[in-house]
Amino acid sequence: MLAVVAAGFALYAGSPPRALWWLAPIAFAVFAAVLRGRKARAGFGYGLLFGFAFLLPLLGWLQDFLGADFGPWPWLGVAGVQALFVALGGAGMARVSRLPGAPVWMAAVFVTAEALRSAVPFGGFPWGKLAFTQDTGLFLPLAALGGTAVVSFAVAVVGGGLAELARRARTPRHWAAPLAAVLVPVMAGLAMLPFIGTDPNAGTARVAIVQGNAPNLGLGLLYEDDVLHANHIAAAQQLAADQAKGPLDFVVLPEQVGSWGPSQTDPDLSGVAAQFGVPLVVGGLGKDPDGSLRNQVVRWDPATGAGDRYVKQHLVPFAETIPMRPVARLVSPFVDRFRSDMVPDDKPGVLDVGGVRLGVGICYDVAYDDVFTGAAQEGATLLAVPTNNAWYGHSEMSYQQLAMARLRAVEHGRAVLVAATSGVSAVVQPDGAVTQQTELFTAQNLIAEVPLRSTQTLATRLGSVPMWTLVVLGVGAVALSWWRPRRTADA
Repeated sequence: MLAVVAAGFALYAGSPPRALWWLAPIAFAVFAAVLRGRKARAGFGYGLLFGFAFLLPLLGWLQDFLGADFGPWPWLGVAGVQALFVALGGAGMARVSRLPGAPVWMAAVFVTAEALRSAVPFGGFPWGKLAFTQDTGLFLPLAALGGTAVVSFAVAVVGGGLAELARRARTPRHWAAPLAAVLVPVMAGLAMLPFIGTDPNAGTARVAIVQGNAPNLGLGLLYEDDVLHANHIAAAQQLAADQAKGPLDFVVLPEQVGSWGPSQTDPDLSGVAAQFGVPLVVGGLGKDPDGSLRNQVVRWDPATGAGDRYVKQHLVPFAETIPMRPVARLVSPFVDRFRSDMVPDDKPGVLDVGGVRLGVGICYDVAYDDVFTGAAQEGATLLAVPTNNAWYGHSEMSYQQLAMARLRAVEHGRAVLVAATSGVSAVVQPDGAVTQQTELFTAQNLIAEVPLRSTQTLATRLGSVPMWTLVVLGVGAVALSWWRPRRTADA
């Protein structure tokens, strides 16, 4: 019991902002070793402990955000629900641990559990995937092969292989299979390094990111839309006044900078765009003619104002969309802030801005595999993540989100611009390297020449195929684990 709790906490300790990627396979090795040969019921229990020990500290920013007003219950509730999915994975892993090649099947089952919790309930919650611990290190290049599913699978296979090697320590002649489970993913990651392209094969763009800052008020920020707007207009005006650094192709502002009705007018933004003489990419809340509320990013032209937009695809449960409103009021302040749910869209976010095909995902979108895959498949040569993380104070949340952006950069071979209201804003290269980064709760603008890339990685072309392949393997292995004992008994 203590071993799996320690392993879960070690997995958290290896998560961003700490660059301790190698802790993840070690933590998983301890988890796999404890599950080896157990019954499904025991696997469920150990998985629950492992998941809770990992997710409770990882999601500590929820307590920073809601704790003063709602106590620990939202934090404990989210961590507990997500730990249940890890527990289901633990039950399945225990079942398949008796099969030949156990590290492979255990890893596939764990990825299946990750896929399940990324989809349900209420649209899922992908935060805390194994892959998101790997924004640095040997397994990051594997994102270009098959996205988060392949990276998570590699970490889990190596962990399972390490556990099996430890179990067979006294029988070296049986080391071949577990040693292969350890070495193949590591060698694959090393072999992929030369193929992670960073060359600007579609040209370059000179861009700016505006971080206007926000007051560190936690929930108090809920009704401070005017402050966010004013801060970012002022920061953008300051940047526009400084033309000594040369012309720009476009400027990116964060999520929730404006609020617009159906006419989508904003004299301040139009004035700033006219100062720059180039388009803005700006996030805000929009109301459609039918009254639908949208979290959107708009291309703001210096001559014509609001133009094409991207509408957020994955809305945050109990914030942007409110299931069970009477109950949700007990744990969410957004019930009274938004009297009706926001409406998502399912279209990839690709905006033509300043001659660039810009793929856009808003904040929470970056945790989901489909958003930037769709944008890259539709021809995006550069990616952007406008976000508002000012709710979460000086927590690790912004750094966890930056790690996801780094993985998406490698997954699709694109530079990524992270534009945050209060940090962390960053310029991420196509190999995941961060070349510029702001501090939390600081007004700071970034200017960068970034590569544009049109070639598609294998991960982009395959889309969800690697994930579904591993899900089929995981489900098939669990089914086989039920069939084999019966077959043996019949024989």
